[in-house]
Amino acid sequence: MFFRMDTLPLTIALCLVVGGTVAVGTVIGRRARDRPGVRHESIGVVQGALLGLVGLLLAFGLSMAVGRYDTRRALVVHEADTIGTTFLRAQLLAEPTRSASLDALETYADAAIDLADHVPDSADSVAASARMEELQRDLWRLAGDAVGADPVGTAPKLYVETLNEMIDAHADRSASLRNRVPPTVLALQVFGSAVALGALALYLGLLGRGLLTSLVATVVVLLILLISFDLDRPNRGLITVPDRPLADARASMDAPPAAVGP
Repeated sequence: MFFRMDTLPLTIALCLVVGGTVAVGTVIGRRARDRPGVRHESIGVVQGALLGLVGLLLAFGLSMAVGRYDTRRALVVHEADTIGTTFLRAQLLAEPTRSASLDALETYADAAIDLADHVPDSADSVAASARMEELQRDLWRLAGDAVGADPVGTAPKLYVETLNEMIDAHADRSASLRNRVPPTVLALQVFGSAVALGALALYLGLLGRGLLTSLVATVVVLLILLISFDLDRPNRGLITVPDRPLADARASMDAPPAAVGP
C-alpha cells in the first residue's frame, strides 16, 4: 500500500494520521487536566516507555531502508561496469558477430537506463525488463555463434564470461528493486509513532504545557518516517537511486571502437 502511493499523497496521509492523533491527545489531556483522580505520573511513565519503543522502531526501519538503498546503488554501478566490459570484449569478436553484438549491447544499455527510470513493478518497468531479457537471449545466441566460429580462441571465451556476469547483474538489480521493507514494519512504525506522540500530547496537555513540544516532536518523527519511506522508493521522491553510471556506460559506447576484431 505505502509503496504504491505517490510522495504527496503519502505525506498527506502520514500528517493526517500522526497529526490527528497528536491533536486528539492534546484535547483529551486538556479536558482531563482539572478532573480529580488523574495521576500524571503514571501517564508520564507510559508515554516515556512508548517513546522509547517507537525510537527503536524508527531506527530499525530506517536502517533497513538505508541498507536496501545502498545495495541498489551498488548494483547499478556493478551492472554498468559489466555492460561496459562486455561491450569492450565484444569488440574483439570476429565479424559478423562483432557488429551485431555491439549494436545489441547499445540497445541493451538503453533498456537498462529505461528500466531505472520507471517505478518497479509498473507496466513500463515490466516491459523494459522483458525487453532486456529478450536482448539477453539474442546476445547469448550471438555469443554461441562466436564460440562456434572460433572454439579455441580466447576472445569468445572471455566475452561469454563477461556476458554471463552482465546477465546475472541484471537479475540482481531487478531483485533489489523488489526487495523492499516489509509493509508490516512500515505500518508498525506509523501506528506506533501515532500512539506514542498521542500519549506525549495527552501528558503535556495534563501538565498544561504549550503545543510547541508536541509540534516539534511530531515534525521530527514525520521527517524520519518520510525519509525511511523515501529511501525505499528508488524511482520516486527526493532520494532516488541515480542511473548516472548506466548513462556513462552508454555514452562511452558512442566513441569509436577501441579495438578491431580479427
